[in-house]
Amino acid sequence: MCGLAGYLRFAESDSAAQQLAQQMGEAIWHRGPDAGSSWHDEKIMLVHRRLSILDLSEAGTQPMHSPCGRYVMVFNGEIYNFLDLKAELIASGEQFSTHTDSEVLLRLYLLQGPAALNALNGMFALAIWDKAEQKLFLARDRLGKKPLYIYQDGDYFAFASELKALLPLPFFKRELCLEAVQDFFFYQYVPDPKSIFKQARKLKPAHYLEYQHGKVSERCYWQLSFNHSSTAPVDELAAELRTLLDDAVKIRMISDVPLGAFLSGGVDSSAVVASMARQSATPVTTCAIGFADKDYDEVHYARQIAAQFATDHHEFTVKASVTANFLRISRYFDEPFADPSFVPTYFVAELARKKVTVALAGDGGDENFAGYSKYVIDQTEQALRERLPAAVKPLAAVLAKLAAALPGTVARKANTLLRSLALTPEQGFFLTNSFFCPRLWQQLCLPEFQQALAGYDSAAVTTSAYRAADSDNHLSRVLYTDIKTYLPGDILVKVDRMTMANSLEARAPLLDYRMVEFAARVPSTLKLHGKEKKHLLKLSQQQRLSNDILYRKKMGFSVPLANWLNKELKPIADGLFAAKDSGLANFFKLSLVSQLWQQHQAGDFRYTQELWSLLVFAAWWQHYMQPEASGQAVCL
Repeated sequence: MCGLAGYLRFAESDSAAQQLAQQMGEAIWHRGPDAGSSWHDEKIMLVHRRLSILDLSEAGTQPMHSPCGRYVMVFNGEIYNFLDLKAELIASGEQFSTHTDSEVLLRLYLLQGPAALNALNGMFALAIWDKAEQKLFLARDRLGKKPLYIYQDGDYFAFASELKALLPLPFFKRELCLEAVQDFFFYQYVPDPKSIFKQARKLKPAHYLEYQHGKVSERCYWQLSFNHSSTAPVDELAAELRTLLDDAVKIRMISDVPLGAFLSGGVDSSAVVASMARQSATPVTTCAIGFADKDYDEVHYARQIAAQFATDHHEFTVKASVTANFLRISRYFDEPFADPSFVPTYFVAELARKKVTVALAGDGGDENFAGYSKYVIDQTEQALRERLPAAVKPLAAVLAKLAAALPGTVARKANTLLRSLALTPEQGFFLTNSFFCPRLWQQLCLPEFQQALAGYDSAAVTTSAYRAADSDNHLSRVLYTDIKTYLPGDILVKVDRMTMANSLEARAPLLDYRMVEFAARVPSTLKLHGKEKKHLLKLSQQQRLSNDILYRKKMGFSVPLANWLNKELKPIADGLFAAKDSGLANFFKLSLVSQLWQQHQAGDFRYTQELWSLLVFAAWWQHYMQPEASGQAVCL
């Protein structure tokens, strides 16, 4: 696991280039503290930071050169099937000098070009420079587990694992993408392929890019299809899923450094640990996070699984650490990011890193097998929407406005439901699952900000993904939408940044692309069975996990957000909400922000999520946009 960066060189001296390379590498030191190096010629600079996982010798150092000397590669990630690929290449006459997956990857590209991506099972972002053709090849894994940012402005072209590695470049402009600002508040993250900066973007998952002589071409190499629903018996599908999970876990247990697992006590992480325990000769190291607030604490379930499989178990309780660490932890996100579960994710990664260098996690089970409560809510709304006569839908919109004028959480939920019923399925899914009250947004935004957005609608991120799904089934379209938006934009960003902040590699067996393709073929009724979530996944684990684990109420990584704002984070929020240079004043009416904050302190928690997002944005601005932080003027 590593960090990478690079740029096409301009007219700077070699010494200036080396200084830039050092600054870019230092910015992502946490991604690879074991080694750092760079390489350049007259056209390009490549930078790499290494976290040694396979072949701990210097033979695995990058940038890595092909035997012929024509190609140079920097690579971040793991190729889990590299041993099989290596065996095939050796059988065809290829020879290897290291035990790394990096060398296998580079050799495969030499032989097959971009088609090599189709053979890879792993998580990766990579850059390969062809000296002869003066062509740059960039690629990202199918699901977007590993990040890759691209900056392009005229003739300037650069790339990196994290935006902070691009900030030292003298041509980098911190000019905000205003659409991305709005997207952040509605989604809690900046959706692919946008970034918070106008000239920067993310390479989309399952895409590769070629840059040659100033021209860019970008192609998709993998598509997820929900078009073919399996007719196999349920017991056969459950057995196939169990076998597939075991293999996905097995290939992710290949490591030359200590390895363990995150354990919440939920179905996904418990299934992973159960599989690991069956395939490990020694006790599996497990790590769990608890909360001092018992309403949010479920660590006892993790203890139950740890006892069942005799793991080497470790725990951490989140207490006042939130106050002491919020600003420091949030800085690891180069863009505003407001999924509050990043806090416990950071702490469980910090705990795990004291014991292991690699940790398996349960991410992906919810998106693959319909594990979120929002899917049950959406299913109910869709059923009502289908039964509602078209002539009645305008009445639902009128009733929604009446509910909006009433106080209380119930009235707000009624407003959202009634508005959703009057919309199309994809628009309703966006409305129900967005994180900012639309009415409050209109009241809060400055007129000039709204005018600059020129009617832009953040719902387009959701609706375009929904409509791109190759299925007529509503739940399939919703799952496809989350796999294309929420998964790479929120879940995988959170896990990547928080684990890499602690120089820890996280691996997700449930996001093996074979698992994702299998789940896409599973009928929707075997995912969401009435109101029972992850039905088939639970059936597949009945021989290994008890019913009180399989069928308990899902909590996830929920956090006591309202209490955090009222207590632990109050001093920070007081300062940022009152500061005229916090960035909020550029977009919002500070008097209304102050009013919302005062209401929250008085016990009105209706807008907890909105206030949290405002706090996160203000903290991000302080980190990345204030002149003393950026070293340059702020552009809007």
